[in-house]
Amino acid sequence: MINGQVFRDMVLSGANAIDNEKEKINSLNVFPVPDGDTGINMSLTMQAAKKNLLTFNGDLSQCADVVASSLLRGARGNSGVILSLFFRGISKELKGLKEADTGAMARAFKNGVDSAYKAVRKPTEGTILTVMRLAADAGLENAENNSDMVLFFNCVYDAAADTLAKTPEMLPVLKQAKVVDAGGKGLLTIFEGMLSVIRGEGIIESSESESVEEAASFEEFNTEDIKFAYCTECIVDKKSDVTDAEIEAFAKVVMNAGDSDVFVDDTDIIKVHVHTNDPGKVLSAAVTCGALATVKVENMKLQHSNAVVEQQGGETASSEPKIAEPEKKYGFVSVAVGEGICEVFRDLGVDVVVEGGQTMNPSTEDIISAVYKTPSEVVFVLPNNKNIYMAAKQAAEIIEEKQVVVIRTTSVPQGISSMLAFDEGASVEENTDNMKAAKDSVFTASMTFAARDSVFENSEIHEGQILGLVEGKVTYVEDTRNACMEKLASDLKDHSYITVFYGSDVEESEAEEMSEYLKSLLPDDKEVVLVNGGQPVYFYLISAE
Repeated sequence: MINGQVFRDMVLSGANAIDNEKEKINSLNVFPVPDGDTGINMSLTMQAAKKNLLTFNGDLSQCADVVASSLLRGARGNSGVILSLFFRGISKELKGLKEADTGAMARAFKNGVDSAYKAVRKPTEGTILTVMRLAADAGLENAENNSDMVLFFNCVYDAAADTLAKTPEMLPVLKQAKVVDAGGKGLLTIFEGMLSVIRGEGIIESSESESVEEAASFEEFNTEDIKFAYCTECIVDKKSDVTDAEIEAFAKVVMNAGDSDVFVDDTDIIKVHVHTNDPGKVLSAAVTCGALATVKVENMKLQHSNAVVEQQGGETASSEPKIAEPEKKYGFVSVAVGEGICEVFRDLGVDVVVEGGQTMNPSTEDIISAVYKTPSEVVFVLPNNKNIYMAAKQAAEIIEEKQVVVIRTTSVPQGISSMLAFDEGASVEENTDNMKAAKDSVFTASMTFAARDSVFENSEIHEGQILGLVEGKVTYVEDTRNACMEKLASDLKDHSYITVFYGSDVEESEAEEMSEYLKSLLPDDKEVVLVNGGQPVYFYLISAE
């Protein structure tokens, strides 16, 4: 039988297991763009549960509730949201139970799968959902004639492993890239951690050492005195041909980003720690030297405020969120990264901009907090990224105090077009329809670089090559930015108004030259506007209408 303490240990072990393997899971992302972060998203999602379980002491139902609630709010990215819904379904099935046998666990897993599938409009075979479903089905069949928990979990794990191995045959893009599904691998890794406890082998240890030092007093200074808000840490796996000049340039960015900076250039990796107000700029510089193995960004102002309240015996900001009183009917929350892009959204009327995007998927809790800070009766949320939409929808389902409308924007240009279509005098329904129509009418392109070697649509992509993306899909692979822009220009000729946002890795002079080059490739009646977006990772984001 599984009781609360056993389930607690299973989740802790699963959290440690995926944290140890997140770098390998990241490397399985099919597209070689430098923001492949399935492993990081799933690990950070599980860490939200781990944090709340370290001192837990209760029965199975209570433990499952803590896990579900923690993951629901801490979920990052689509893979993290799917994982949180899986454990949410498990929690509902285990409600009221002090312990569970194989039959109860089998039904819980099946309910978890059903919960996850309901949130995905068009499930794709060969993904984490498939691995999850077939593992749960095997568990149900096994539990009919088996009461041994070790045999049951062995069966679930083996079915997940067998399904994962077959994902390349289910999804052609995986077969081309010669990898298994990253989300499915993450789930299997979590199952491996859980199975370790069931077998009596104990909790898998985290490879990152954790120590508790004498607690400091956080009441000696004010939250406002924290000059640089974000504690930013990352480890970079250095690319094979990284130059001393690139490493030196990265070190210079870190040194000038804020304070408390540490830059360690080792043989194969670079480890960085810095307190900054622009973590995106640091991460953007990081990927010029290689692939991000780990990323951690924490809001020190929020941490400090919570620590002060805790030491004073009160409730933390996360447990008792302050909800802004409505001062108007409509308000807006937008996810964006890059100082210039964030400023554009603010100028268009966005109340709260959540820092994040391709390299930093905000959690469900981050979006909930932003909605609560918005002083309006109705809050429109613009995720501006396909990997953030599910977290935004989950936030909307949790919030009861305000009416929340999530517009399914998958790019910054779509978010901007949605804001331009808003009419203060229109109803919620009219604005929703108009904003959706506006975002569907905008064309989006972008330019970045390949973070690793890969194969896409039978073509080899080499690390460092320039990638041109059309509507989020890798469409062009070139050796220079100019050559890539020339290809992208062919997709822009039917549009009249084109906005080019240049990133933090692009000098103003280079951006101006690229803008003029783009104009020369287009008919004379096309208007091209250049904006300093400041976004990391992507050299250029292009909006065309």
